Amino acid sequence: MDHLTKHEHPDLLVGLTKSDDAAVYRLNDRQAIIQTVDFFPPIVDDPYAYGAVAAANSMSDVYAMGGQVLLALNVAGFPKEFPRSAIRQIFQGGADKVAEAGGVIAGGHTVVDKEPKYGLCVTGLVHPEKVTIKGGLRPGHRLFLSKPLGTGVIATAGKAERVQAAHLEAAIQSMTRLNRGAAEVLAEMEIRGCTDVTGFGLLAHGGEMALASGCGFRLRAGAVPLLPGAMSYAEGGFFAGGMGRNRSFLEGLAKEGKLAL
Repeated sequence: MDHLTKHEHPDLLVGLTKSDDAAVYRLNDRQAIIQTVDFFPPIVDDPYAYGAVAAANSMSDVYAMGGQVLLALNVAGFPKEFPRSAIRQIFQGGADKVAEAGGVIAGGHTVVDKEPKYGLCVTGLVHPEKVTIKGGLRPGHRLFLSKPLGTGVIATAGKAERVQAAHLEAAIQSMTRLNRGAAEVLAEMEIRGCTDVTGFGLLAHGGEMALASGCGFRLRAGAVPLLPGAMSYAEGGFFAGGMGRNRSFLEGLAKEGKLAL
């Protein structure tokens, strides 16, 4: 995005010039809208669960900015021969998850694609002075995670049909659990530094926060909460394709002197 002409506006609180989990636009002194879009191909076999996981992931960007969900639009692509019953279940899983968040599906757009893809364009609401951003870390702050880690290696093991059913179910439960409550706690505690940990993983997302904030953080590996089975699948090499790219990204920043690991 560096080559794009960045048009600024006094009410655009978070945009291209301040890369973050979502855009934030101030409506008035008490209200700002949060706008985000996210979608990805299936990471679980069950269509309904896939829809719920994708929807929860899309809405998580709103929660990471300290807001609450208002409405969402479906964004989807399916092959021509894809079963209509599966499409209905995917959309239902997403709609039910949005309803759980207190929002509503208001429309959307679907195209023909070689690989199934589903997600949401989400609109949220936040007070302009309570927006949480990646650049909100300060020396002395403590790091908290709202969920245990490990969904990536568990889902990858699931694709290889090498996962235990209980472990996969726990991962799905974690992926579909909304960060709504966490966002409400953030607002009460006046925390200003936040992001959601998804495909980039903890270190890459944390690295983004460190760069944006101009300060680092320390992690004790033994204190990081993990989902059941996550460590054994990692030891078995069940890493998603993006893991290598994430590592290369971090190593590149380290070589440039922008980030110390």
